[in-house]
Amino acid sequence: MRYGIIGTGNMGSMLIHALISSGGVNEEQVTIYNRTKDKAEKLQKVFNGLTVVEDIAETAANSDIVFICVKPHHYKDVLQNFVPTPSQCIVSITSPVSVQELEKVLNCQIVRIVPSITNRAHAGVSLFTFGERVAPTYRAELLDTFSKFSKPIEVDEENIRVASDIVSCGPAFIGFLLQNMIEAAQTVGGISKDQGTQLVEEMIIGLGTLLDKKIFSLPELIEKVTVKGGVTGEGLVALEENIDDTFINMFQATHYKHYRDKLSINL
Repeated sequence: MRYGIIGTGNMGSMLIHALISSGGVNEEQVTIYNRTKDKAEKLQKVFNGLTVVEDIAETAANSDIVFICVKPHHYKDVLQNFVPTPSQCIVSITSPVSVQELEKVLNCQIVRIVPSITNRAHAGVSLFTFGERVAPTYRAELLDTFSKFSKPIEVDEENIRVASDIVSCGPAFIGFLLQNMIEAAQTVGGISKDQGTQLVEEMIIGLGTLLDKKIFSLPELIEKVTVKGGVTGEGLVALEENIDDTFINMFQATHYKHYRDKLSINL
């Protein structure tokens, strides 16, 4: 099938890299458009077979599956520039724009897929929500393609925000916490930033490998590392006493932003 990508910012570019580098899609199958053409042309220098076009309508005309990779408040502008046919499939990658909302204004097949930056490394999850009109061929095509570089998981509309927080925003949240860990190690232990960063990165890679190989679950990891009366236990007590409602506040903040974004969308 032919793929179209509208918007080559951070997530659009990541998606193009993941689709092509994983072998899920041949670069000759992909047409891309970006408001700032230079960004699209930079991708074309990496993947010579990509087709860069001048406008949104041409992207849609060249594609069976069209990915809209723009911010939620730009959706209306994008949709004013082309009218998809019933045989085409439109894919939204942003959580505030629901499948049901798009189905009301577009007479075509609708899927929402929320990717993760981890997909760039052919890892992590992609969140799927299928519209009622999606044909089995498109469902199979998208699930098969995304399984080349992620684990596709279907998510209901009421859970999309919290799932996106974990899958899509999660790498940034965990990265922030790890940076704080490195800085605290410098302050208390006197380790250099470079060495602290190296140790944390290798620890995370090792932790991910343990989970990937199903050697331990998260609770089992905590139990195995924590020796009664030992250092890890003391550290966990300090974390328990200070974490309070950190993650509850985080989820509440993202849910409120999600709510405001939905209010600002006018399709």
